[in-house]
Amino acid sequence: MDANLKNQTISTAILEAENINFSYDNGYKVFENINIEANSGKFIAIIGPSGIGKSTLLRLLGGFLKPDSGTVKLMGKPIYEPIPEVALIHQSIVTFPWMTAEENVMLSMKTKSMSHDEMIKKARDSLSRVGLDGFEDLYPKEMSGGMRQRVAIARAFAADPYVFLMDEPFAHLDELTAEGLRQDIYNILFSGETPLKSVIMVSHNLTEVLELADEIYILNNIPASVVGKVEVAMKRPRNPRSDEFNSNLDMLYGYLTPPRKR
Repeated sequence: MDANLKNQTISTAILEAENINFSYDNGYKVFENINIEANSGKFIAIIGPSGIGKSTLLRLLGGFLKPDSGTVKLMGKPIYEPIPEVALIHQSIVTFPWMTAEENVMLSMKTKSMSHDEMIKKARDSLSRVGLDGFEDLYPKEMSGGMRQRVAIARAFAADPYVFLMDEPFAHLDELTAEGLRQDIYNILFSGETPLKSVIMVSHNLTEVLELADEIYILNNIPASVVGKVEVAMKRPRNPRSDEFNSNLDMLYGYLTPPRKR
């Protein structure tokens, strides 16, 4: 990444997709003219029917796939390949069973010019940030699913990214664990103590989307396009049992449910 990028003012979007078109190798067109912006301090969610390509879109945003046409930009600079400034957190909880929590987090610093002691300190700071202070020496088999997902988030933090791309981050957690992590995650991500500037999450769970997102992009149709954008004005913390929450939930379902034929 160009060193000037870190010093430029951020008057534009942190991460943006401009007129993205994408087809699979078999010729099936997945996306048509996708435009998405993630601005500083914003938690962005992308929703759509199952199979519409939400995870594929995240990989395009992270430079893991190349669009047929259109551009993905980080702070105004085109992205052509995966870069450390954009971190992808998978829906499957990726921790290496033969490594401790601390060692798992240190993996993201292997390419940095840091001493071993510096890496240990940063790994412990990152674990502390996600609520795992004192659990540095545990192995994944000794952790709950929620703890392992926190380790994955800490590992991403340790790389000092500007953007998190989160692919169904709570999908493999039981509902009680997922609810607890959702309650913490917004404050963890936007604590102001890291370079992180924006988060983009894809999810099929509309309740968690409304709990977390500032802005929601809705994908629909074949090929998929952005059919709506919702700005969530509810104050935090958000109560999923409130009338306001359920009104917003109904609106999202309305975008995703085809009208009934009369």
